[in-house]
Amino acid sequence: MNDSSGRTTLRADEAAAHGMTIAVAAREAPERMAILSDFGSLTYGELNARANQLVRALARRGVGKSDALALLCSNRPEFAVAYAAALRGGLRLTCINCHLQRDEIAYIVDNCEARAFLADARFAETAADVAREAAKAAVRLAIAGPIAGFESFDAALGAESPADVEAPVLGSTMLYTSGTTGRPKGVYRRQTPPVGGLARAIGQIARYRPESDRMLCTGPLYHAAPLAFNLAAPLAAGIGTVLMDRWDAADALRLIERHRVTHTHMVATMFHRLLALPDDVKARHDVSSLRVLLHGAAPTPVHVKKALIDWLGPIVYEYYAATEGGGTFITSEEWVARPGSVGRPADEGNLVVRDDDGREVAPGSVGTIWFRAPPVGRFEYFGDEQKTQSSYDGDWFTMRDMGYQDEAGYVFLTGRTSELIISGGVNIYPAEIDAVLLMHPAVADAAAVGVPNEEFGEAVRAVVQLKPAVLPSEALARELMEHCRARLAHFKCPRGVDFDPELPRSDAGKVQRRQIRERYWQGLGRQI
Repeated sequence: MNDSSGRTTLRADEAAAHGMTIAVAAREAPERMAILSDFGSLTYGELNARANQLVRALARRGVGKSDALALLCSNRPEFAVAYAAALRGGLRLTCINCHLQRDEIAYIVDNCEARAFLADARFAETAADVAREAAKAAVRLAIAGPIAGFESFDAALGAESPADVEAPVLGSTMLYTSGTTGRPKGVYRRQTPPVGGLARAIGQIARYRPESDRMLCTGPLYHAAPLAFNLAAPLAAGIGTVLMDRWDAADALRLIERHRVTHTHMVATMFHRLLALPDDVKARHDVSSLRVLLHGAAPTPVHVKKALIDWLGPIVYEYYAATEGGGTFITSEEWVARPGSVGRPADEGNLVVRDDDGREVAPGSVGTIWFRAPPVGRFEYFGDEQKTQSSYDGDWFTMRDMGYQDEAGYVFLTGRTSELIISGGVNIYPAEIDAVLLMHPAVADAAAVGVPNEEFGEAVRAVVQLKPAVLPSEALARELMEHCRARLAHFKCPRGVDFDPELPRSDAGKVQRRQIRERYWQGLGRQI
């Protein structure tokens, strides 16, 4: 598969089947920039060479086809190297949220059955602590600096050949999404699913031009959407990606102008920050190069999206999907005609709305949204057959979102089910928060819910029933919030606490979270 210089001779279609699309781009345009960041840049030739070296470095240490690789890394070039290596090395890559607490990270490294653990020295203390307990992850490489108990990433790669690997095998990613049990679950596919309608729709509007286009990555690559839309897709198309280390609205405009960015992906929170910039700041930067702004993942207020389209033009495209799959899509023009819609199903006949008895409802009636699973490459929750089966009904699966379709088939979300909170594009499940609150000696019962928030779509709020003789107070509310912040990733923690003399429960003893949530959402619906 390689010529005398060690470069791949695969055609583009063959390369994709072997995880070598970046190698094709490197063969055709080795000096084209692939990754630009505050922590260095890589051309396609350099990225391809580093990926080959990492595959060989891992293989030398006994990690290869079908093994799991855990990655704890910020938005920097090494993230792209690990991704590219996993794709051609037959590895299963799990990218870990850098904002999780030590115990949460340790659980994921263990649960994904990682044989190798790559960590950014930025998180050295946490990584070292996790590694001491991760016996299965015997291979440990430290990125961008030393970590106790880790080898140097650069030194390990430097000892290997940069030539294209001889027998590439297509790898995969297994990202983690939170579950109602309070533990995150790996979304796993035993086979690669066929290209779906959502991917085709996004590809059609992207219309990548490798010679001139450039992507801006605004979010953390450990999340499914930035990984797919800001890294995987552009790299496969030969497009360079500019990585932001952290989100800053003014800096995003500066980078769009400086690098003549043509494509980006954002979440609703970012829209708020962009629109809140002073008019002179917005006018200072030329963003006319931007052709596609894709967004999803979180509720977007109608007036916010309208203001964004008024400012940037009809270049705003929205999708509705999850790590598990599914997909609807809508253009700016369609959205203006149907404000608040998340679009029509990307694959005809692949979405139904059902009532609580499983019957399909009429247009305009609210129910639970179900998607048809692909015939090949259906997701499962890694190591949790019960959780997997509970998400399926034959050929259909649900993320337990509520909504309706109009007569033309456009989908409107009326809110997530009572279990799920989406804040700033991040999925948060309340059972984990409840469990931490119940550890506090003053708490008899607790229910975390998502409440309307102008900036984040939803914000976490805790409703607490106190033990007898304990009196509610502002001081106790602050104490409970700090109690959570000491034990959970901060994005999961309540932003406020309300007290209730007795939480509503069913006859079976289950807390009626939906009733609690409705106190805050009554009359607001999804679009706030």
